[in-house]
Amino acid sequence: QVQLVESGGGSVQSGGSLKLSCTVSEWPYNTYVMGWYRQAPGQERERVAYIDAGGSTAYGDSVKGRFTISQDNAKKTLYLQMNQLKAEDTAMYYCAADPLVPTPRRFDPPAYQYWGQGTQVTVTS
Repeated sequence: QVQLVESGGGSVQSGGSLKLSCTVSEWPYNTYVMGWYRQAPGQERERVAYIDAGGSTAYGDSVKGRFTISQDNAKKTLYLQMNQLKAEDTAMYYCAADPLVPTPRRFDPPAYQYWGQGTQVTVTS
């Protein structure tokens, strides 16, 4: 059974950094697309970044140049390094995964089959 577990969230001052992790219990597929999304209270789930099995990455406009998505396949872990954090980055951050998501849909949350429970990031000014 595929399970995603996020960790690394917390409270940080504006301008600071955090690194989120998402560990996958098992992956019975030979390919994948994995992504990070975030959702603030009262707002829609927002794209953050994704990475595929070939190493291709993409970022949402609001995080470009500040966040970096990466992976360690041996550890079955996805990472999100977040630098220069701002108050508007405050949200619940979710990890998502799917064996096959067409490129045009990789920033579409319903395209992902598996989701973690989320980890809270709070940025204080």
